[in-house]
Amino acid sequence: MRGILTVCRIELGRIFTLKPAFSVLILAILVYAAFYPQPYRAETFRDVPIALVDQDDTDSSRELARRIDASADVAIVETYPDQQTAQRGVYTRGLYGILVIPKNFERDLLHGRQSPIAIYADASYFLIYQRVSGAVTAVARTMGAEVETAILISQNVDPVLAAAAADPMPLTAVTLFNPQGGYATYILPAAFVLILQQTLLIGVGLLGTYPNPQLEAISFERIGSISRVLGKLLAYLVIETVVFSFYLLALPYLYDIPRLGSPGTIFLFALPFALAVGSLGLVAARIFRKPLVLQLVTAAIGMPFLFISGFSWPTEAIPPALHYVALALPSTSAINGLVDVAQLGASISDVRQHFLIVAGLAMVYGTLAVILERRPRS
Repeated sequence: MRGILTVCRIELGRIFTLKPAFSVLILAILVYAAFYPQPYRAETFRDVPIALVDQDDTDSSRELARRIDASADVAIVETYPDQQTAQRGVYTRGLYGILVIPKNFERDLLHGRQSPIAIYADASYFLIYQRVSGAVTAVARTMGAEVETAILISQNVDPVLAAAAADPMPLTAVTLFNPQGGYATYILPAAFVLILQQTLLIGVGLLGTYPNPQLEAISFERIGSISRVLGKLLAYLVIETVVFSFYLLALPYLYDIPRLGSPGTIFLFALPFALAVGSLGLVAARIFRKPLVLQLVTAAIGMPFLFISGFSWPTEAIPPALHYVALALPSTSAINGLVDVAQLGASISDVRQHFLIVAGLAMVYGTLAVILERRPRS
């Protein structure tokens, strides 16, 4: 036990004195926390600018345009006489959609005929397209149901029956765990886990690639390879206890991200995750050996880690072989498990599979780290 504490003390000192490791494990954590969430602070798009081409110019067409403009998602900022003129605004990226209300729109409604409208939305930016098309569709359906109800009432149908006939299956949507339906609430919890992995992996790797005269001066007879690895992991846990508390507890509060999980459950899942990543960093340091090589490799594979983790692209759409490769990364199971535990309030038994995979990776990478620790440095 004394040997483990000795290694832990040495490694903690190196974290704060070795500038590359300090920059990654401490400074980078603060920089990511301050700047990474900023683009997502608005949560959702509001008042996406679109153009109106009203070829009918009647009370009904103006009422439809007014309702669409009053919605929170889109704003009609320009009115054009024809579609060709409106297209220029879309081409210059000043507008992201064109609402076309055809001629005879009101007349067809009054005669009980379909009166289709057209929305041309910029689908090159999917989130904007979703907002524009969703807002126009919702308003059009609501107004269409009101028109149909009014027609039925004019034919002496009971108002209650008329409303039911126009909308026989009203939908009540309840947004669970993401009340605002925002992008930040979806992306940030998973991104935080990936940031924690990358900073810890690179930081531990840098510590392992730079010389450690204090530890090298101690013989293996005095402190064996197992104690050396455990001492290093203990030092990383001391640092990551603060870092994980900041990222998994404080940042969700600061950025208004819902958190239903208890701190105890979150830390119980985070423990094997930190051990797995720390052990993987020790293994990576022995494989790549030079700081520059390690930094280049980890920087190059950072983006693939993001895409195969299963939150930016659905796991079901990832080829099975690639998915099995992704399971070798602690972040893949940790993202699913920690998000479920922290944001959804799941228990460890609910995420048992993810927990066991992360714990298994900690054991595998820890064993490899012990084996490689016994080998002399070249």
